[in-house]
Amino acid sequence: MSPYVAEIIGTAILMLLGNGVVANVLLSDSKGNGGGWIVITWGWGIAVFTAVFVVGQFSGAHINPAVTIGLAAGGLFEWAEVPFYIGAQMIGAAIGALFVWLAYKDHFAKEDNADLILAVHCTAPAIRKYPNNVMTEAIGTLMLVFGVFYIVAPGFISTNGELLSTIVIDGQEVGFGLGSLAALPVGLLVFGIGLSLGGPTGYAINPARDLGPRIMHAILPIPGKRDNDWAYSWVPVVGPVIGAFLAAGLFLLLQ
Repeated sequence: MSPYVAEIIGTAILMLLGNGVVANVLLSDSKGNGGGWIVITWGWGIAVFTAVFVVGQFSGAHINPAVTIGLAAGGLFEWAEVPFYIGAQMIGAAIGALFVWLAYKDHFAKEDNADLILAVHCTAPAIRKYPNNVMTEAIGTLMLVFGVFYIVAPGFISTNGELLSTIVIDGQEVGFGLGSLAALPVGLLVFGIGLSLGGPTGYAINPARDLGPRIMHAILPIPGKRDNDWAYSWVPVVGPVIGAFLAAGLFLLLQ
């Protein structure tokens, strides 16, 4: 499988299961309605676990532009590949959001709270103070990317069982971030971040996770939806990128 296709599939899985659990908990007449924050954070942790396990062997399962940028800044991934990975992640995020809408279409139609409809797709702060919101997203992403550096040596498992740190793409050797063996600990890390740091902003910690579905919210014919809160949309992009660079800097400092 092409690593770019793998990133599309992995990020789509992440969004389908991640935004899916939010829809299950928030939308009217869903059987999971009212399940609460623990259900949401568990759902996101399992979403990460599943996505990483499925595509880790093919692309390293970054499934997050912040992870891709952090690994590149840490010298473990080629900068030339970063735009292609991020593009694939954005496409995957949009596809995942589309499948969530299809699965919960009747519930979106019955939901009369436009804020909840938006919340299924993207994040919003509990207290809107942009500097603090950016800082919270940066801290959460710092923890994520720094944890990724140390949970498993960047690489993937080859067919003969060897842990590789690079693979040849179009004649060039490219470094990768995660392998399938990292799926469970990375999922638990995201679960922990949600429990500990998710309250202020909803812990996007992933620009594609927020921006892709936010764009889909604008496009999809959802009855009764509100505006897309573009005024906040830069926060879950800028904050995670800052956190990724901080994690890479700390990782390099400790080498």
